[in-house]
Amino acid sequence: MIKNKVLEAAMPHLKGRSIRDAVVGLSLMGVELDNGNIGISYVLREQLPAGCSVFPYAQNLMGKAALEIADWLLTGQDDLQRGLGMAVITAASAGQNLHDVDHSDLSFGIQVLPTDTVGMIGYIHPIAREFRMKAKEVIIFDKGLSEREPNSTEVFLVQDQPKILPNCDIVILSGTTTVNNTIDELLPMCSNAREIIMVGASTPMFPDAFKDTKITILAGAWWKNDKKDDIFKKISLASGISQIQEYSIKKAVRTK
Repeated sequence: MIKNKVLEAAMPHLKGRSIRDAVVGLSLMGVELDNGNIGISYVLREQLPAGCSVFPYAQNLMGKAALEIADWLLTGQDDLQRGLGMAVITAASAGQNLHDVDHSDLSFGIQVLPTDTVGMIGYIHPIAREFRMKAKEVIIFDKGLSEREPNSTEVFLVQDQPKILPNCDIVILSGTTTVNNTIDELLPMCSNAREIIMVGASTPMFPDAFKDTKITILAGAWWKNDKKDDIFKKISLASGISQIQEYSIKKAVRTK
């Protein structure tokens, strides 16, 4: 599984590290390592269990070994626990010497042809808007939006992915597909895509983990350590990426 490769690539950057602080909001969660590096992942709310005091593990993070919590990406019992594992991994990625592609716009340096069909898994509005200006068609799948608004005309049904994705020239995947265990079933559907981009704060910026996959671009973010208090405060108040993006260091790298 791809997430095993992600954890393996992150291990050298996790050894000897521990968790200094953490925050879980309604939209995002954040983790700070003992070296000050910050990692963020999305909160996938749709499949979380209901009830009071069902996430006791989140209160016991501080001081834990980073490797132990990162392993939750593999062993976590729900999307929140796996997301915390991913937040630790994204924090560990910061500081690598990664060569960025041109990401002055939201097409991440790739060539988008006017004949292209683009598939997007996880609706990210600014990126969808960018590709709509360049491609023939952008087809969007978003499970959460589909469940909240079953009659929405903005997104296609998730069950149509096996039929539609093989016809896409470019595919854009949310990093959360690694958290919710869908990435390994999605990639074989993208059989004819010449570019597959993984995007979002939950994207683990470890190119070596994706060298043997169909993913060609990782487009995630690192975070300004000196803005940790501002970042965590906003996350605690249910902010999303648009409210904290001023503290981000956007990254976009090729995996091959």
